[in-house]
Amino acid sequence: MRKPLIAAVALMLAAAQALADEKSFASPDGRLVVTVDDADGRPAYRVALDGQTCLERSPLGLYTNYADLSQQLTMTGCDVRTVTDDYTLATWKQSHVHYEVTEAVCHFSREQKPALDVIFRVTGRDVAFRYLLPVQGPTLVAVIRGEATGFALPQGTTTFLCPQSKPMGGFASTSPSYETSYATDEPAGRNGWGEGYTFPCLFKAPHGADGHAWLLISETGTDGGYVGCRLLCEQNASSPSTLHPSPSTLYKIGFPQQGEMNGQGTTTAAVSLPALTPWRTITLGTTLAPIVESTVASDLVQPKYTASKAYTYGKGSWSWIIAMDASCNYDDQKRYIDFSAAMGYRSVLVDALWDTQIGRERMAELSAYARSKGVGLFLWYNSNGSWNNAPQGPRHCMDRPAARRREMAWMQQIGILGIKVDFFGGDKQPMMQLYEDILTDANDFGLQVIFHGCTLPRGWERMYPNFVASEAVLASENLHFGQGACDAEARNACLLPFIRNAVASMDFGGSALNKRYSADNQRGTTRRTSDVFALATAVLFQSSVQHFALAPNNLDDAPQWAMQFMKDVPTQWDEVRFIDGYPGRYILLARRSGTRWFVVGISAADVKDKRGRTQPLTLQLDLSPFFAKGTAVTTYTDDAQLAGTCRQLTLKKTTMKVTIPENGAFVITGNE
Repeated sequence: MRKPLIAAVALMLAAAQALADEKSFASPDGRLVVTVDDADGRPAYRVALDGQTCLERSPLGLYTNYADLSQQLTMTGCDVRTVTDDYTLATWKQSHVHYEVTEAVCHFSREQKPALDVIFRVTGRDVAFRYLLPVQGPTLVAVIRGEATGFALPQGTTTFLCPQSKPMGGFASTSPSYETSYATDEPAGRNGWGEGYTFPCLFKAPHGADGHAWLLISETGTDGGYVGCRLLCEQNASSPSTLHPSPSTLYKIGFPQQGEMNGQGTTTAAVSLPALTPWRTITLGTTLAPIVESTVASDLVQPKYTASKAYTYGKGSWSWIIAMDASCNYDDQKRYIDFSAAMGYRSVLVDALWDTQIGRERMAELSAYARSKGVGLFLWYNSNGSWNNAPQGPRHCMDRPAARRREMAWMQQIGILGIKVDFFGGDKQPMMQLYEDILTDANDFGLQVIFHGCTLPRGWERMYPNFVASEAVLASENLHFGQGACDAEARNACLLPFIRNAVASMDFGGSALNKRYSADNQRGTTRRTSDVFALATAVLFQSSVQHFALAPNNLDDAPQWAMQFMKDVPTQWDEVRFIDGYPGRYILLARRSGTRWFVVGISAADVKDKRGRTQPLTLQLDLSPFFAKGTAVTTYTDDAQLAGTCRQLTLKKTTMKVTIPENGAFVITGNE
């Protein structure tokens, strides 16, 4: 009886294949091919790189309040064209971008009426898509309850993912805030801590006979018109009803958790029709270069308003990371202003509790003093609100329009540069709208914005001209709070350029040169990484405004060559190039500012000799893409004891052997 059953299934598959429509389109260079079909009335897509499947057949569609738009659909056509764009962006990893892409709009109907368009854009390294919901007769509004959107990873895929926290947990009920540790090199098929994973999500998939491909999945273009999403895992997802059955693990788009925002609001997205959803992005390559170098997050979006002034960027200092809450007083902040002035820095970040420990009247005096020294101030604010229990002030200045605009008018009057707003409440639509409202109002008053305790920014560098960066990562504060974070600093730093910082500017607040995380440099957690490591991360971690974890005492107790580097290092970059690396182990990359290249590498080496002893990472480095023979360069290197050395030399050849000890680094800088 089994043979007739198998034959029947084969006939069913053949019939479905005969009835299904299928369209394929490729990137301009032909390397990436996307195939879309409507087998069984269920829209789906798959992705191939260099002729090898990287994503198995994966579902498409939306669940709305008026229809399930993931089934009973027919593809009626696919319009394909080439789109180009050129733009400049001072706050991102590449200052000028030329963008050439294949755009395909796949039309799906239901009962012979337009139901859903899926808009794809494909370059040689990125696949992106979003949905267009048409007007439904007299209905001009809709509720999107969820997405069928999925990503079917081939069997044998491993993952580098950041688990989503449950809501209303962590410090003062502030989770989720994208601040959990990455689990690396894990097999596909897990679901984090039960709530999926925060974007971006990195995968290593089999590719060809013995190779592999890297895939970074994220989203961009999210604003107050939608929700911020996450990735949920569904176990093995192959079925004889699919056109191309093969073992795979399906990850699907997840909407916010009900408990976010202290339970306020729904987890759905209310939209006006016609409606465009945010972009789902997949960056792919047989190396990690496409992921580190991709600009897809900004390629797909447009500015939402004009900058109210010409914003400027640069370096700054902040006392809180070393000296915590007690340092937020007038005298200590004045000392940090003098320190920033001595370093040639643009700003000082005055952190939490300034409203009670300094006061508004004296803050006006402090701002005037800073401006007399050529330094501006960023002021910290609590976003709350009623979505968590974070007690630090100022509170209730950012959650309501009237109070917010009154506060911003005062800041404009006393010459404040920008704000750092902290402790948000999740990814529901009202919270995404709050981010947009803060940015929009701040632009009216000429203020730049940094977010902390927050969601991942999704194309915001280009969408909002006064947006600087967001935290959305286990940042430098954890190095102060626990020795475990210090012990793992190198490992985590070797993850971030491949994942979190690959899709958006990251406000990490690192590059400490204190040996201990305390105001007297004698107590507290101990830094395990080298001074050269601190210099390297100033280049590795990208943000156009950097408030480094330096302290006034570093003028006397840190190496002079290190302090000079920290005076000179840019925060705006024209180009980035990946050189080598593996997530969590080591990374080498180069950034260019004008004609000057900074080539850096760090290691969390787990290289062992036959006796199990840790050995330094040794690599042969090709410098020809950055420097010509005869170029004068400055090098910063570590010995086995993590003692740093600075040297000036002239390149006799364009190859160099580099040795990086565990927790160490190297930096090479010079003009091209």
